[in-house]
Amino acid sequence: MTVSDTLRTAAQAAKAWPYEEARKLLKRYPPHGPDGGVPAKGHILFETGYGPSGLPHIGTFNEVLRTTMVRNAWHALSDVPTRLIAFSDDMDGLRKVPDNVPNQAMLTEHLGKPLTQVPDPFEKFESFAHHNNAMLREFLDRFGFDYEFVSATDRYQAGAFDDALKNVLRHYQAIMDIMLPTLRKERQATYSPVLPISPKSGIVLQVPVEVIDADAGLIRFEDEGEMIEQSILSGAAKLQWKVDWAMRWVALGVDYEMAGKDLIDSVTQSSKICRALGARPPEGFNYEMFLDEKGEKISKSKGNGLSLEQWLTYGPQESLAFYAYREPKKAKQLHMGVIPRAVDEYWQFRVNYAKQAIEQQLGNPVHHVHDGKLPDGTLPVTFGLLLNLVGVMGDASRDQVWAYLKNYVADANAETYPELDALIGHALAYHRDFVAPTLQRRAPEANEAAALERLDAELAALPEGASAEDIQNIVYAIGKDEAFGFAELRDWFKALYQTLLGADQGPRMGSFIALYGIANSRALIAEALAT
Repeated sequence: MTVSDTLRTAAQAAKAWPYEEARKLLKRYPPHGPDGGVPAKGHILFETGYGPSGLPHIGTFNEVLRTTMVRNAWHALSDVPTRLIAFSDDMDGLRKVPDNVPNQAMLTEHLGKPLTQVPDPFEKFESFAHHNNAMLREFLDRFGFDYEFVSATDRYQAGAFDDALKNVLRHYQAIMDIMLPTLRKERQATYSPVLPISPKSGIVLQVPVEVIDADAGLIRFEDEGEMIEQSILSGAAKLQWKVDWAMRWVALGVDYEMAGKDLIDSVTQSSKICRALGARPPEGFNYEMFLDEKGEKISKSKGNGLSLEQWLTYGPQESLAFYAYREPKKAKQLHMGVIPRAVDEYWQFRVNYAKQAIEQQLGNPVHHVHDGKLPDGTLPVTFGLLLNLVGVMGDASRDQVWAYLKNYVADANAETYPELDALIGHALAYHRDFVAPTLQRRAPEANEAAALERLDAELAALPEGASAEDIQNIVYAIGKDEAFGFAELRDWFKALYQTLLGADQGPRMGSFIALYGIANSRALIAEALAT
């Protein structure tokens, strides 16, 4: 078997969720079916959607990343080509002014208008939607995603959706029958699948409409007390979003789109509408939402939770992709505290990858982060250990950190370990902004002071270049010595962290002391004993 055959065989049985999702598409287009597994359009179409009423956030990135992982998994299963479109609902009316943008009074004057007709509050682009669309593309380009950007406004105004819009009018009553039972009584009275753009105010109207001529795209509605007869084609109207979603699936031929758990009902209704329009809804699954530190859903308009820029300040992009990959159906908090662990777990899985059989590799998160093409390079110290080193060094420079690392790694330099060099920058920033303000060393209790004195004496007796393992054995022996009265070994470790590092948690002390240097570590102990 060739490597490709080996991979394909393993992918057929892989339990990692991207492969499970990709196999849904194999059932949709069976390789031995009448079309030979190839859709009439010649490719499999993946879609992600974006509402540009607020700035892009990690949830947006998360959806494109996870969809890309499924797309990559498909490529391991099939030779049928794929496309991924990032669709912006930029004809939506501006419903409310986001909290985290300037010129809010100006935006208030344009409430209700399509986002592409609302001036850019940042005064950089021709509209608020153009600004946020540009932010989305920059956001996705930074990660090297292979996607095509599609604007709802462009498609509507170019007439690309006209045939699908006429089809909506032809099935108007069927769509109403699907939607009305899901609405409150007062909403039922005004609901329409079609939202005409007012020729007077330019606002996206939420008014009942009457279909005059489906084949011509003509409707009638009331606008400021006057009955208007108007075409819905070429950008003169848009659809309510659940209907719009279904229409887009039909018009574009979407085969796969995932959505957040909060949209389960929307997926159900849009799927029913898609079938009413004579098409098959796409495959997909519902992922759980990212939450902020308070357990609240991350919102574009609130700007809560972490931004992409924040994560990339304090951790590498691979760690974010790793965090997004894992357990997509489990709600996870997304705040500063999760970054160090994500960095170190990413590296643990990356180190293990080369030693694994292909079946295990396909279940390893880093396989999906890198699409099986892992970069070269090793990490001689953990990110957690780096943070502790920076913590005791205080206001350190990158060069100073490298100087300490030479105690621990013989060939420590940025050229040999470029990824470690990047992590030093992240560690310095993370320490400066989040760790330093919380550090508070306490004075040792009497038994802790006695144990620290023993540790100091043992370290003083060690030869130059003693290994981390030798130091760790000494630390263990002291903690287990009944003379110092530690009920459990973890009480000794906690004492070390709190008296020497000013934190409740910390590194493997043998590794830390070897990294920081015995002389420097003895100085730390002396400071603790002097308090």
